[in-house]
Amino acid sequence: MFAVHLMAFYFTKLKEDQIKKVDRFLYHMRLSDETLLDIMARFQAEMQKGLGKDTNPTASVKMLPTFVRAIPDGSENGEFLSLDLGGSKFRVLKVQVSEEGKRNVQMESQFYPTPNEIIRGNGTELFEYVADCLADFMKTKELMEKKLPLGLTFSFPCKQTKLEEDLDVDILALVNDTVGTMMTCAYDDPYCEVGVIIGTGTNACYMEDMSNIELVEGDEGRMCINTEWGAFGDDGALEDIRTEFDQELDLGSLNPGKQLFEKMISGLYVGELVRLILLKMAKAGLLFGGEKSSALHIKGKIETRHVAAMEKYKEGLANTREILTDLGLEPSEADCIAVQHVCTIVSFRSANLCAAALAAILTRLRENKKLVRLRTTVGMDGTLYKIHPQYPKRLHKVVRKLVPNCDVRFLLSESGSTKGAAMVTAVASRVQAQRKQIDKVLALFRLTREQLVGIRDKMRVELEYGLKRDTHPLATVKMLPTYVCGMPDGTEKGKFLALDLGGTNFRVLLVKIRSGRRSVRMYNKIFTIPLEIMQGTGEELFDHIVQCIADFLDYMGLKGAQLPLGFTFSFPCRQASIDKGTLIEWTKGFKATDCEGEDVVDMLREAIKRRNEFDLDIVAVVNDTVGTMMTCGYEDRNCEVGLIAGTGSNMCYMEEMRNIELVEGDEGKMCINTEWGGFGDNGCLDDIRTQYDKEVDEGSLNPGKQRYEKMTSGMYLGEIVRQILIDLTKQGLLFRGQISERLRTRGIFETKFLSQIESDRLALLQVRKILQQLGLDSTCEDSIVVKEVCGAVSRRAAELYGAGLAAIVEKRREDQGFEHLKITVGVDGTLYKLHPHFSRILQETVKELAPRCDVTFMLSEDGSGKGAALITAVAKRLQQARRQN
Repeated sequence: MFAVHLMAFYFTKLKEDQIKKVDRFLYHMRLSDETLLDIMARFQAEMQKGLGKDTNPTASVKMLPTFVRAIPDGSENGEFLSLDLGGSKFRVLKVQVSEEGKRNVQMESQFYPTPNEIIRGNGTELFEYVADCLADFMKTKELMEKKLPLGLTFSFPCKQTKLEEDLDVDILALVNDTVGTMMTCAYDDPYCEVGVIIGTGTNACYMEDMSNIELVEGDEGRMCINTEWGAFGDDGALEDIRTEFDQELDLGSLNPGKQLFEKMISGLYVGELVRLILLKMAKAGLLFGGEKSSALHIKGKIETRHVAAMEKYKEGLANTREILTDLGLEPSEADCIAVQHVCTIVSFRSANLCAAALAAILTRLRENKKLVRLRTTVGMDGTLYKIHPQYPKRLHKVVRKLVPNCDVRFLLSESGSTKGAAMVTAVASRVQAQRKQIDKVLALFRLTREQLVGIRDKMRVELEYGLKRDTHPLATVKMLPTYVCGMPDGTEKGKFLALDLGGTNFRVLLVKIRSGRRSVRMYNKIFTIPLEIMQGTGEELFDHIVQCIADFLDYMGLKGAQLPLGFTFSFPCRQASIDKGTLIEWTKGFKATDCEGEDVVDMLREAIKRRNEFDLDIVAVVNDTVGTMMTCGYEDRNCEVGLIAGTGSNMCYMEEMRNIELVEGDEGKMCINTEWGGFGDNGCLDDIRTQYDKEVDEGSLNPGKQRYEKMTSGMYLGEIVRQILIDLTKQGLLFRGQISERLRTRGIFETKFLSQIESDRLALLQVRKILQQLGLDSTCEDSIVVKEVCGAVSRRAAELYGAGLAAIVEKRREDQGFEHLKITVGVDGTLYKLHPHFSRILQETVKELAPRCDVTFMLSEDGSGKGAALITAVAKRLQQARRQN
């Protein structure tokens, strides 16, 4: 028993001594955590250099774009061909990818030899041979009648036109084996966005944000980057890490000074590093009693498989003895322990270096996504990783230590390069098919110049119809006279009350106008109109309005003051004079009874009488569009047009009295409230209306009416987008084909979301956050499509506005007989003010469709409040002038 303990003690002591001896000899190969974090930071800097347009030429890590823009989402299906070229033989595969409720891949393959004369010949001969083999495979599998997408995995540059010339195939993808690894694993795990190969060579790829890839046009979405990390350190960045053995190995390699990182890591070099170390130790008398065999001097005699065998848990020492004996050496027990530890240090360093570079990639992914903690999967392949018994465990442990804020899963790839090529092809095929379907939908919203000219001309016809007595009853653009017959001239002064009713909020304002310096001061209070009042009786609505006025007069200390009042009433009205307005119909969700067909000024006067507390001089009933024009006209005398691009859509302008057949008199001008939202209600826009416009119209409070407004205004654009998203989801093109309950909810997609999503400053991650708030779990690709849909809908709206406005300014130019017209348009509305591109597109469209008009756009400052007071002030001024005459 004592002898057993003594032997155990002896062996333990022997092992400790040998390990210490090797550790001392290979001190520089043992990398501390601090050193690994430093290498990680260096690799991050090299990645950044490789991605930059100006710095890429001198970067050692080339960060090559692969043009693979998406990973599998599980909806891929169909038959694909895959070719894996490389080495003395290549493989042709038919891959069947099917959904069937679960991810399923079936492969049939055949190997073909690659004769030496073909390998050493030129690219054309090689591909002619490949095409012949592919033809043979397709005949054998009875595929000649099918046109199948093809993916290639190959590792040498050749011109590849022959395949498509000889056979009926679509070459959709050219795939690097690392990318193939990532794609194969991503099919099984959608979190996979990194691929790593640690085999004969080593490399990594990952999904990078397009906005960071300066070598490729475009900022949207992501693209797989093939890092080619084997060349890390070729610029001297790792000189302090490299040892004398790394330098000796490099000098004896086929490519001295290149792929220095790979030479410290990959299976092609690990065995050779061990051999060089053993030779040096033997020469120093630290191994084999100083004896060296001739085999130990031969390059390549120790391979990676030998290193893996020597490091096996139980059989490792026995394997070590056998391998060393085969090399003509006579190792002692101590030698075997020392050699085994040399293998451990070399392979452990390899795993450590890989872990540092991989940790840099994972950190970049986390930072790109602006996450505190990242959940991701790394697809792994390569013989060193697969056959070495300790390698995966070591790599995983170090990675997790270096990036504690990343939850990393490592997934071993099956048939990475070949199945991966098929998966890249399947994804490319899916994306291509989806792109066609998405483009088909978006094309419905693209208006040609010819169509826009047609819309401008139709609007012009409708304007003329609305102005003429005979055609007015049938006109869709009502061209309502406002009895506003003058613009501010700067002499207006006094105190005025203004009321503003146009939605769920109601405002009462006191406006003080001073002449000379053209100064306007305003005081206002906002009151809500409850839904039960909006949809109750007319008497209840106007009593509520008078109650709000009374509260305001109390608040301002004006009870009993008889002030001139302007009433901004933003609903379609037919006016008989400036202080008489008959409501044609309610819009914007109002449904108060006994109002349509009635004079709203009379209804307000009656409500004031019922309250019997104060009296007001109601001078003018005003539309908010007219108020916008007047507000801007106070600052700019060229302003003759008012435009609203907000919740609703409308336009007014100053028309020659001689053209207004509905009103007596030919002298001077009068403002016309076009109420152009009804343009198209006679079917004249049916050629550009889409199924989505029709769905929005049918689900609205007033089907068949206000069709132009429903294609242009903020109240409806978000709803059009929602209808498109539902349709694309039903087609399986968005949100994995899942329509959330929130998406089914009418009105959920507010127009403000279009403005946010289309903002140039907003990254796709922020777009995803907006969609998540709406209950839509989107991928990066989904976010791109949603952004495109929003852009198509808002662009069409802006162009339609531009075409309508072009008709107006051209009419003003012709009516005044000018060759060129200089005119200002006063604009208000959230869509115009807040949307990042709307105003620009509208202005560009007007410029193109009315080239002889120099149009200035001026933002209005409170048209419905200040404008109402100015109209009232102008009306009072004109009244006084008439009395004096």
